[in-house]
Amino acid sequence: MNPAVRLLVCLCLVATSAPAAAATLVPPGNRFEEQPQVPAASASRTRAAKSTYEAKYKKVYALLENDSVLRDKIKKVAAQYKIDPLHMAGAIVGEHTYNVDAYDRLQTYYVKAVSYLKTSFNFSHNGESVSDFIERPQFSACAKLSDSYDLWSCREAVWNKEFRGKTVEGASFPNDRFSAVFFQPFYAGQTFGIGQLNPLTALQMSDLVARVSGLPKLDHEDPQQVYRTIMDPDLTLAYVAATLKKSIEAYRDIAGYDISKNPGITATLYNIGNPEQRAQALKAENRKRRSAGQPARLPEENYYGWLVNDKLEELKKLF
Repeated sequence: MNPAVRLLVCLCLVATSAPAAAATLVPPGNRFEEQPQVPAASASRTRAAKSTYEAKYKKVYALLENDSVLRDKIKKVAAQYKIDPLHMAGAIVGEHTYNVDAYDRLQTYYVKAVSYLKTSFNFSHNGESVSDFIERPQFSACAKLSDSYDLWSCREAVWNKEFRGKTVEGASFPNDRFSAVFFQPFYAGQTFGIGQLNPLTALQMSDLVARVSGLPKLDHEDPQQVYRTIMDPDLTLAYVAATLKKSIEAYRDIAGYDISKNPGITATLYNIGNPEQRAQALKAENRKRRSAGQPARLPEENYYGWLVNDKLEELKKLF
């Protein structure tokens, strides 16, 4: 089995079988006194929109503050996934502060969702559909995985190991994320909806959402369904919650940290993704630190999570 795939499979087994006991609670608040540097791409987008981070934050906060129906939806979904609604609010606020502006009204998201049902597009790269691509022999080890999260995470690991930035069988592949190359047909870096999810994340969370929320499973051969789901607030909030839940479980089961009381950490992981690999890296680092007689390092927030923790008292007022 390919080493990258073997690692992914092992991480999946750890995440599903390790005991939840004895996890160290990560206290509320930021580990850094000052906000870590915001990426240049975020600054460029904000300048291009002739806006500021504070203005974008106030806009998304106003959306949450003025829409009691939306807040009720968030609370209901958070309860289904047994997480604090502040985790969901933090992810939404972070995305709309540093990525795209929030729409003024929730209804706009519904209108956008319907529009994707009438648009013709597919998940492909240079004429090769993702359905055909994942039938290549390099993905054979992933076939034994049934859960959508494990399956698509495995495929993502294979992409990174075998194809990303490489020439395979005479074809050159971009040095970019699997989600950007195959799952964003309009432009790379594209995310959607109030949770600003990308389609690959939605596909990963499909089985968990089906089990907990009872929503239909997503199919990569029906991209219109995928895009409608991540645009429709009645559907996408479950995927936001599932993504956050996965991060909490990964850090508890792999790294031994309970991050359920720190929305800035969960927001950070929502922003950067790959919580299992990051939890495994933190576990390995702390093993070395203990061997050297050094204290373990707690999970740390990035610029995005730092804002969430910094604004936490304001966010608490919403719920």
